[in-house]
Amino acid sequence: MNRIPGIVFASLFVMLACGTATRSWAAEPAPAAPTPSRYTFSWPLSTDPTLGPRGGTTRGPQMTLDTRPSAAWQALQEKGLSDFERDRRAILAMTGGYRVAFDFLEVADFRAEPKRDRPYQSWGTEYVYVAANRGTFISLQHLLVMRIVGRDGKVTEPFVTKHWRQDWTYQDPDIVEYTGINRWQRRALAPERAKGMWSQAVYQVDDSPRYESFGRWAHSPAASTWISGATWRPLPRREWSVRKDYNLLIGTNRHTVIATGWLQEENNLKSVIDAAGTLDASLPYLAREYGVARYERIRDYDFTAGDQYFERTRVFWEAVRAAWDRRFAATPSLTLTAAVDQADLYVPFFERAEGIAQNPTTAVDVNEQGAFIERTIDAMLAREATLR
Repeated sequence: MNRIPGIVFASLFVMLACGTATRSWAAEPAPAAPTPSRYTFSWPLSTDPTLGPRGGTTRGPQMTLDTRPSAAWQALQEKGLSDFERDRRAILAMTGGYRVAFDFLEVADFRAEPKRDRPYQSWGTEYVYVAANRGTFISLQHLLVMRIVGRDGKVTEPFVTKHWRQDWTYQDPDIVEYTGINRWQRRALAPERAKGMWSQAVYQVDDSPRYESFGRWAHSPAASTWISGATWRPLPRREWSVRKDYNLLIGTNRHTVIATGWLQEENNLKSVIDAAGTLDASLPYLAREYGVARYERIRDYDFTAGDQYFERTRVFWEAVRAAWDRRFAATPSLTLTAAVDQADLYVPFFERAEGIAQNPTTAVDVNEQGAFIERTIDAMLAREATLR
């Protein structure tokens, strides 16, 4: 596994993490001269080169899709399951190793003078691990395990990067909502509202919150699907690095589990809010965006480097998650000093975790590590939201 110190490691994360890995189909060489008609997600009937998909130019090695129904899918189809157990199996069916393609396109522009935005395309090879499985609570941790084909045609050793996390809770009594301007707030749910529902909480790479909503699973022999309510969410890296005209996404998610993988679809409204978290009354929505992440199961791809990182750093990241949980248990709202990605707030945690992964036999001073985690999180929080 490639070991990357300090700022170089952070730079790799800028390229690959948060759904912004550089553009290519991971199983196919990038075409030498792509044309609009070859794009899988683009504005149609246009030869304008400025509307070509943005992203990167790297590509991954050849890999083999696993077209057989997975064991998890077969377990999901078992007859006689309770609704609760079938829901659980649908969530657990999202685990495993995948080739992932990310596509985003603005499908409507509501401004007086519309300006088409370039579609976004990226790719990744990713493994989804079970971080916790406690009956009514399931936590899935995503790790990017990337190999890149260099200009000389040689394939690099794997780069491992901690990616996003999704926590699923049955009949969740409360959720943590983004209220804008780097602030999150806890909201209680009435028991009748949460009955039969599963919440999905999405976390950023440093385990700080991103967004959370709840919905109900629906199952059929063709697919199992979960649809969220509308949630406010901060801008992803793919947007804040190129767009300065809006500061909020209002989106819904649809998760669809199928025999050979799963999909996450997003419908997002691009919005502007002021410092008080109020939508711009004159134009609350600039545009609507559709996005889809396709998780296609692969075989004969070596995820060993990801397995090692996950196991070696598991205790550290569990301690980080527990520290964040304590913050929300002590106060109903938290505000970050800045967006995680823009301010590189994740870097201290990434560097510490990488040191642990590189030196798995080195004894860890639990007290020192705990103090480090507390200091790091406190440094991320705006002064009025810190606990001390």
